[in-house]
Amino acid sequence: MANLGLFFLHSHVLCSFRNRPRSPPTTTPPPSAEPYVTLSYSIHTPSPSPSLHLHLPLPRSLCLSRSRLRISVEQAQGESRVGEKMAEPSKVIHIRNVGHEISENDLLQLFQPFGVITKLVMLRAKNQALLQMQDIPSAINAMQVYTNVQPTIRGRNVYVQFSSHQELTTVDQNPQGRGDEPNRILLVTIHHMLYPITVEVLQQVFSPYGFVEKIVTFQKSAGFQALIQYQTRQSAVSAITSLQGRNIYDGCCQLDIQYSNLDELQVNFNNERSRDFTNPNLPAEQRGRSSQQAGYGDAGGMYAFPASGASTVAFPQVPNAAAIAAAFAGGLPPGISGTNDRCTVLVSNLNSDAIDEDKLFNLFSLYGNIVRIKLLRNKPDHALVQMGDGFQAELAVHFLKGAMLFGKRLEVNFSKHPNITPGAETHEYSNSNLNRFNRNAAKNYRYCCSPTKMIHLSTLPQEITEEEIATLLEEHGTIVSTKVFEMNGKKQALVMFETEEQATEALVCKHASSVAGSIIRISFSQLQAI
Repeated sequence: MANLGLFFLHSHVLCSFRNRPRSPPTTTPPPSAEPYVTLSYSIHTPSPSPSLHLHLPLPRSLCLSRSRLRISVEQAQGESRVGEKMAEPSKVIHIRNVGHEISENDLLQLFQPFGVITKLVMLRAKNQALLQMQDIPSAINAMQVYTNVQPTIRGRNVYVQFSSHQELTTVDQNPQGRGDEPNRILLVTIHHMLYPITVEVLQQVFSPYGFVEKIVTFQKSAGFQALIQYQTRQSAVSAITSLQGRNIYDGCCQLDIQYSNLDELQVNFNNERSRDFTNPNLPAEQRGRSSQQAGYGDAGGMYAFPASGASTVAFPQVPNAAAIAAAFAGGLPPGISGTNDRCTVLVSNLNSDAIDEDKLFNLFSLYGNIVRIKLLRNKPDHALVQMGDGFQAELAVHFLKGAMLFGKRLEVNFSKHPNITPGAETHEYSNSNLNRFNRNAAKNYRYCCSPTKMIHLSTLPQEITEEEIATLLEEHGTIVSTKVFEMNGKKQALVMFETEEQATEALVCKHASSVAGSIIRISFSQLQAI
């Protein structure tokens, strides 16, 4: 068995293989692209094994510094054999033609429908990426779909295959961490942080295991991190034993805990980012000044995601939709402020002969939960739609303004009315099980987009055919292509129309309709072709 090589962080980019077969032409990121750090290694192999020199750059936002990635010689060489015999099924997927314009988030959106993603490594110099699913069946499902459906991101075809890696493994080299050596100070990294985490939240989570003396929080390339100092080492041991890998909130904010090598935390201010519970008289930090503590480096590793089924810390849910979207990919979509508090939108220029409340529900529920809808009697082409919160209303206004539906260009604006008064002329949807954001809210936010030519159908009858789907939808416009596939044992389909308006009409008319006893669900897809 070949010896393992070690990757170490450096500062320049160099990538060369000896006797490496040609790869498809790739583009080099411009000088203005995101800064890179480099993973380089040397491998000792028994003669006469071919020599291999490799320096892999990773964007700093994705890379958790001072970490080592162990990859065998066979794996490293096998990844370069593009076009050769396909590797055995693996939960690691090798992605090629990943241009500099393609972000980590783009790749996540491409593969998240197939299951939980646990690790992602961007190989920018080679225009490639390695993505690890939670298990092999999830990876197989993704490969089955993208073998038949060409995946396209930002107009660029990307090519996927099973990786020769069976696992992407990190070995932590964080100078703050001592590995398994107990210490009363813990270094905590929050993965998949869909809700804001404050000092108060951390204190409430960690205090059941002992007196918490100090907390310092900071943002690093690893993500949101905190140093938590207990009064005793035994308290820290109890906390890491009980909390490691658990979620603060249901399905998100997973705790990744290790022992720190620091002996004492220095806290200068008592505020929402740092706190000395032994000294309540410390001043609050001046507004706008960073609380980042000098000398507190970030943790090591690659971009990691929480495992499915992680247990949840008993802690109240925070119903903050803006925080969900803001945390996703580190920012809101362009044009979204995340600060709107008006929940009701006014929709005008509707086709009053074709529209009704349920059709509006089918469209607007793509962007949040619907509370109630009212068609205005004195203005038949106007309607009020009350969303679950102001952020969801802002998403609806942003993505639907100017959309075409039933031959009319929709005008969607915030209403002066804070809510819709219940009455005989209003339709209530607050308790509807068709609201899409009652479950998997964070996942649904990620798929918000303007109307597209492609729609995605799910919860289809197992025996349905492409011809039957075409027959179901053809009254709404010209169907360019249809693809039925199976994911996790359930039938789904992609249907491309000639125009966005035709796809939108099909969605508003057929979402939540019954087909052979199944209530089908329809949403817009951001795929460019099938």
